[in-house]
Amino acid sequence: MLCAISGEAPAVPVVSPKSGSVFEKRLIEAYISEHGKDPVTGEELSPDDLIEVKAQRVVRPRPPTLTSIPSLLSVFQEEWDALALETYTLRQTLAQTRQELSTALYQHDAAVRVIARLTKERDEARDALSKVTVGARAVGAAGDAMQVDSTGLPEEVLTRVESTQASLSKTRRKRPIPEGWATSEAISAYKPVENTDPVFPGGKTLSVDSSGDSALVETAEGVVGVFSLSQKQVVHSLQTNGPVTYAIWAGGKAVVASVTGSVRVFEGGQEVANFNSHAGAATGLALHATGDIVASVGADKSYVLYDLTTNAVITQNFSDASLLSVQFHPDGHLLAAGGADGRIKIYDLKTGAVAANYDLTGPVKRVFFSENGTFLAAVTENSTMVSIWDLRSSKEIKVLETGGQVDSIHWDYTGQFLLTGGPSGLTVQQYSKSSKAWSETLRSAVPAVAVAWGSAAKSIVALNTEGGLTVLTAQ
Repeated sequence: MLCAISGEAPAVPVVSPKSGSVFEKRLIEAYISEHGKDPVTGEELSPDDLIEVKAQRVVRPRPPTLTSIPSLLSVFQEEWDALALETYTLRQTLAQTRQELSTALYQHDAAVRVIARLTKERDEARDALSKVTVGARAVGAAGDAMQVDSTGLPEEVLTRVESTQASLSKTRRKRPIPEGWATSEAISAYKPVENTDPVFPGGKTLSVDSSGDSALVETAEGVVGVFSLSQKQVVHSLQTNGPVTYAIWAGGKAVVASVTGSVRVFEGGQEVANFNSHAGAATGLALHATGDIVASVGADKSYVLYDLTTNAVITQNFSDASLLSVQFHPDGHLLAAGGADGRIKIYDLKTGAVAANYDLTGPVKRVFFSENGTFLAAVTENSTMVSIWDLRSSKEIKVLETGGQVDSIHWDYTGQFLLTGGPSGLTVQQYSKSSKAWSETLRSAVPAVAVAWGSAAKSIVALNTEGGLTVLTAQ
């Protein structure tokens, strides 16, 4: 017989009725006094429960003194007993810890699987939401009627759009260049003449009003500054509810879009309207030729039209891909929306139907109609080229290689000069109507994340990569 604790032949063997194991009496009693349990099964056990095993006893000698070798052996035996008890306890603790670890790993694996399933269901729900044709957002101040995807415009808005188109389309192509407009010779001599301090770190949007003096620039997360180029300071700060994605002027009103999906309208530094039609980030804004209709596009695959005269949502139409950029045709009857799928969708504004699709090689970052209404310029993400499409034939007629990444484009009022900007600098590409050819009028090393023309194209305003504004003009 061997002791279940020490593994040696017991001098005084006893049996536990709980487990039936044999123990050295002094070892099991020491274990019971500390734990009160059977060391094998873990059941409650007391010294009275132990059954002593009758065995031939060996007469032990009288207790020696501590100075003799037998006394040292006795001390060693006691130390060994204590070590055996501790080792046994450690083995039990190790077995219990392994079991707990196994259970924890199983629970963690199950939690990861549940999270993955819920994430997949969330993404599927978001995708389905972007394709629905009925939304529960309020329209205008009444706010009780459900908004339904409309294929047309309200009669009052349609009348304004048709009237504007009729008045502009008759004279647009024959319209002479305004007196005093910048010439190609003057633009080719533009140099940086003014640089502001980097007061707009991280800003990516720039819009200059018709006077050429007030610029909208993101100054901080959720804040847009109205910067006076003549005073060289921020005259108003417009607060939004999230990082700004785009900002434009609508006459004297500032319209700002954010990643939260909100589109806010400010006048005189005060908020006058707040729209929340997008289910995701609002990624682009455009102003209609009427001057009081604004379009926004978003990651929820929709474009929304707003009436700034009544501060109401006009309509919301969905597409099959997230939209990144938007621009109205100068006559106001078409709307171009650049998608993350590399496709430009041309919508008939009156009916909401897709009139044409132009395919590019990547997500369409910027689109811009020429003022004569003939051409559409487009830029894809991380591209060094600008694609020019002829709306009359719906064909890509020119690809302009700028030699550097293009982040922003802007056509001037006459439709002659196409301004491009990127981290490596800005260029001005000129189209000659007589020769039907393109040429590069200006190349500057000023790095720009956004660019815009000044009044009468007599200056160029660039938001540089350091967060400052650079003005280029003839010296």
